[in-house]
Amino acid sequence: MPRTDSGTVFAPLPGFRLLLGFLDATRQRDLMAAVQAVLAEAPAYHAAMPKTGQKMSVAMSNAGALGWYTDKDGGYRYIAQHPETGRAWPAIPQIALDVWRAVVPEASEPEACLINLYRDTAKMGLHQDRDEADFSAPVVSISLGDEALFRLGGTTRKAPTRAFKLSSGDVLVLGGEARLAFHGIDRVLPGTSRLVPGGGRINLTLRRVT
Repeated sequence: MPRTDSGTVFAPLPGFRLLLGFLDATRQRDLMAAVQAVLAEAPAYHAAMPKTGQKMSVAMSNAGALGWYTDKDGGYRYIAQHPETGRAWPAIPQIALDVWRAVVPEASEPEACLINLYRDTAKMGLHQDRDEADFSAPVVSISLGDEALFRLGGTTRKAPTRAFKLSSGDVLVLGGEARLAFHGIDRVLPGTSRLVPGGGRINLTLRRVT
């Protein structure tokens, strides 16, 4: 069981799995190199929140057939091209696909790999991953770089939440009831890893969309 920031153990929702240190140091470096190649082709950008147009603190890009995106007028959605270059998203790194196949072998191949880059004070508020057409496939998240304080809630915004650390190489699965759990990143702990060039944390989120 994951531990909260107070050090006590809690039982998360059914379908939640946290695989500590799933990727060893070598695989983390190899995946980081593959992510750098993706970002060279599809540079990270700061998307805008619906209605307000406020820029998100987390920079992002995507790999795969589809990429998650949001802007002021169109809201949350998936698109097939980089919003700034107009080019198709690069392929999902093979190591990320290998992780998906290892932890959710029953699921069809992911169509999207959202790449979130957290630097400085970047964070992610509590949210659900619900912009997909089918919630039967799990969401798989891979952490690289600095440790982060991850917050997990229930399937309603008012449900109690707990926080615990995610470290580089950890893999988190949200399936079953946990597929629609509210979750977010309270903060990143700077300097806890040297993996990401320039510092910070990268999170890869693999999803089925259609």
